[in-house]
Amino acid sequence: MFVCTGFSTGAADQPLGLAKINRRDPGPRDIEIKIRYCGVCHSDLHAARNEWGNTVYPCTPGHEIVGEITRIGAEVTGFKVGELAGVGCLVDSCRTCSNCKDGLEQYCENGFTGTYNSPDAHLGGMTQGGYSTHVVVDQDFVLHLPENLDLAAVAPLLCAGITTYSPLRHWKVGPGQKVGVVGLGGLGHMGVKLAHAMGARVVLFTTSPGKSEDAKRLGADEVVISKNAEEMAAHATSFDFILDTVAADHDVNAYLGLLKRDGTMVQVGAPEKPLAVSAFSVIFKRRNFAGSLIGGIAETQEMLDFCGEKNIVSDIEIIPIQMIEEAYARMLKSDVKYRFVIDMASLPEAA
Repeated sequence: MFVCTGFSTGAADQPLGLAKINRRDPGPRDIEIKIRYCGVCHSDLHAARNEWGNTVYPCTPGHEIVGEITRIGAEVTGFKVGELAGVGCLVDSCRTCSNCKDGLEQYCENGFTGTYNSPDAHLGGMTQGGYSTHVVVDQDFVLHLPENLDLAAVAPLLCAGITTYSPLRHWKVGPGQKVGVVGLGGLGHMGVKLAHAMGARVVLFTTSPGKSEDAKRLGADEVVISKNAEEMAAHATSFDFILDTVAADHDVNAYLGLLKRDGTMVQVGAPEKPLAVSAFSVIFKRRNFAGSLIGGIAETQEMLDFCGEKNIVSDIEIIPIQMIEEAYARMLKSDVKYRFVIDMASLPEAA
């Protein structure tokens, strides 16, 4: 075991601050990564503030991790010291259930191990995330990064990127399809970029007229102001697929009514309160209302390779770790375009 530096919180009402974090020494199949950048996901805030009611403290958030491999175990293959590598939302799973065998570790029937706030089978206690100098992860949950992309801007791909890529791929979005993306935040802006790169006609739905220009820059062919009933009505029963990234309470029936027969709307945003789906929104056109959770390791690697090929990264704002509470406050006001990323070079300064 060794001790590294991180930013953690000891209670829901305490700000994040400097802390010492225990990490296991790399075992035969483990990879140690010196973290260069870590993206800031809304899930980090939910966990730090115990908004989902399941946080065990102390809590070190962060699951959009990129950095440099510093040590590897004797049995590690496919990675070497000095290479860049990434870690997303998962650091382990049972590996024996049908979902794991299908490469869908995020749906592990025995419960996956999250990068933070999950039981740590190696050290006891809970896993601690990427707001830290180092992380040690089994090689099966470490990802190769495209060398042609900006490293800091790759970090959010490991959550926001795969969360939007996975449903687009699963429902076979591509040329000739009309695809809607609801919301233009950390998830939504990646949904627009990826759906556009897959060849679909992309329509962004937003409540903010001021986001229209930016949405088109990101790849939207059209922008609909969802509060405008006429604009919404003009798109009735015309969409093959809609990706809903909104994490606040909202009327999903307004969007379900825009799907064609057999069209699918997938929820990836996670509002605190249950969403109310009217039976009539789905039964008359045999529409589907579905959900999707991140992606498995193989699909996450596929997404990274796709982004490398298409030159896709997140739009980011880099911050020092000392500004994390300010970033959380701004994130709640949607005051970021479109993802904060922590420069971990700032962490030793905090010490």
